[in-house]
Amino acid sequence: MKMNREMKHLYVGGLGQEISGTDLQNQFSRFAEVSDVDIITGKDDQGNPQKIFAYINISVAEADLKKCMSVLSKTKWKGGALQIQLAKESFLHRLTTCVWIVGRNIKMQKGK
Repeated sequence: MKMNREMKHLYVGGLGQEISGTDLQNQFSRFAEVSDVDIITGKDDQGNPQKIFAYINISVAEADLKKCMSVLSKTKWKGGALQIQLAKESFLHRLTTCVWIVGRNIKMQKGK
């Protein structure tokens, strides 16, 4: 029986410096279908990597998401200790949603 899957956007912090998108894809594909991995490296004033984290888009059933987060959170892996949580909605996504709603409301008022 195939469970209902939803698209989820995860924040994964505490990554080691040698991590790759393929590493993350392999790790998370044990629990879900990974569609996108975006690794972000914060650098200090001298350009040295300071904070490495990633955003991962996955298609996952709720039970598998819970299992993934409980199994992988706080796991020591490739020089880091994973911190996994649902990512917050981006400002641009919220803005786009608001513009769409306002545009829809204006069209509805003109139709009256």
